[in-house]
Amino acid sequence: MKNGSVKINDTEMYYVRFGVGEKILTVLPGLSDGLTTVKGKALLLAGPYLKYRKEYTVYMFSRKEDMPEGYSIQDMAADQIRALKLLGIEKTSVLGVSEGGMIAVYMCADAPEMIEKAVLAVTAPAVNPVIEDNIRRWITFTEKGDHKGLMRDTAECMYSGDYLRKNRMALPLLGLVGKPETYDRFRINAEAILHCDAENRLSDIRCPVLIIGGKKDRIVGPQASLQMHEMIAGSELYMYETIGHAPNDEDKAFYDRVFSYLNRS
Repeated sequence: MKNGSVKINDTEMYYVRFGVGEKILTVLPGLSDGLTTVKGKALLLAGPYLKYRKEYTVYMFSRKEDMPEGYSIQDMAADQIRALKLLGIEKTSVLGVSEGGMIAVYMCADAPEMIEKAVLAVTAPAVNPVIEDNIRRWITFTEKGDHKGLMRDTAECMYSGDYLRKNRMALPLLGLVGKPETYDRFRINAEAILHCDAENRLSDIRCPVLIIGGKKDRIVGPQASLQMHEMIAGSELYMYETIGHAPNDEDKAFYDRVFSYLNRS
């Protein structure tokens, strides 16, 4: 395990690394990266990837530390490609979750020579009314400095009813952790989502793609996964029946499914 960073222009992009395998997997987290990055969290984040450690070297990246106003999803993808090259990585598979999946779409389309396989989980190729409603509401929470409200609302949207009922006692604690000094980083990430439109790039994707969605997804909506499946030639689709936007948290088999797909000939 390693905590590391790579220099992107005048700022740092933090990453954590697990495993010793020859194959590379790049993991891109969602909008939560706007609140807290992976910096120094290798030990905390390693668990789901331990089963990959012999065959893969896994890199989980945050977006770069200092992001300019108007920083777009496509800009994030370009910087991610740049970071991989600076680390000497010429080929990688990619797992993009939520906003990370949006970034992964641009990576697949803009640098096809680098991407072996892609897993696009609970994500969308462009902003839609469901996404916009959520993002604008969350931005309003940050403008009021209501961290507790932001965290509770996010949890209520992300998780299934069963999961929330089982963890109801923990919900009041959400507002006590993870509050940043400012919400600038969150806002820039959020506004990038509001301006994302990669639908016309889906037909450019040539690598094998697994799309994972949830029929109960209240953050991006289930239709987004179906749309990507229709527009990405040869893609595979797995839809959870009762899980929404957090299959990586709720389903113990999520990482097994990803690992199995990546290892398939």
